[in-house]
Amino acid sequence: MSREASQSRWTALRRRAWTVPFILVFFAVVTATLPLLLLVTLAVDSVRWLRHRRRFVVVRAALFGWVYLAVEVWALVALLLFWIITGFGLWRKAELEWTYRLQARWAAVLFWAVRRIFSLGLEIEDDYVVTPGPVVVMVRHASLIDTLLPNNLITRRHGLRLRYVLKNELLYDPALDIAGHRLVNHFVERVGDSESQVAKVRELSRDLGDEGVLIYPEGTRFTEEKRTRVIERLRGIDPHRAERAERLRNVLPPRRGGPLALLDPLTPCDVVFMAHVGLDGLATVKHLLAGTVVGNRIRVRFWRIPRQQIPNGEDARMDWLFDQWERVDDWIATHRIA
Repeated sequence: MSREASQSRWTALRRRAWTVPFILVFFAVVTATLPLLLLVTLAVDSVRWLRHRRRFVVVRAALFGWVYLAVEVWALVALLLFWIITGFGLWRKAELEWTYRLQARWAAVLFWAVRRIFSLGLEIEDDYVVTPGPVVVMVRHASLIDTLLPNNLITRRHGLRLRYVLKNELLYDPALDIAGHRLVNHFVERVGDSESQVAKVRELSRDLGDEGVLIYPEGTRFTEEKRTRVIERLRGIDPHRAERAERLRNVLPPRRGGPLALLDPLTPCDVVFMAHVGLDGLATVKHLLAGTVVGNRIRVRFWRIPRQQIPNGEDARMDWLFDQWERVDDWIATHRIA
């Protein structure tokens, strides 16, 4: 084991030494006080409705929070059992297969719960294009929940397993931390050696076989405040990208490093784009409290671009990616109005 791998292992163990107990204790406390919590949140919603005719959303959020914690604890127990049964991880093939299945079930239960609790409908268009692999999947990022869409609409519906480019902050979700490191994923560090990070993202697209690699090109969830900050930053370092970014109204401009690494000419992959609306009301706590997500219809659209149609040269590929992201932006504008 290399020195870097050894340091990473000890960092993970120290992190899990407090994230796992924290989740277990938090779940126990929330479960013990759940009836009181639901009564209090129901009272808050009642006052909000009487004063401002706001939809009942606080009690829904509390109920979903409990479901999330319950699923998290269930996943941690399952991961522990898998580790023991596979000889403490020595039977790698079985551990990998069971963890993939657990990941799919985890996402399915949470997606089912969020749809039922917030009364969300679902419309899917052209999802058949996601197969066959290998593919690079690029997804719009607009809320805390839309990370559940790829596993449910791509992996579970079409059997296409995905490798994920995820932000490092998600490591504080212990089930995602443990399962994410057993599978083939990369958690991007927002500070540090950017060239090293880009190289690790590029490695995810190697030897994909019939799988896919997924990235959120924006790098973070869209908000108007973030859009303004990103455009201001681009004006100082890349006026051409800043000009193109200003045309985007519903998405952040795609970042350069990770997405271009996956569009490497040595990666023989088609690219699938996934646009969606309907979950924007879960972008932040402020959006959630507005209650606009309740009763929404989630609309999702896929399209696929053959590798032969992707230009060579970094600047040309970046312009091509902006073209596709403008298509995402236009689709969102049209379907959000609808």
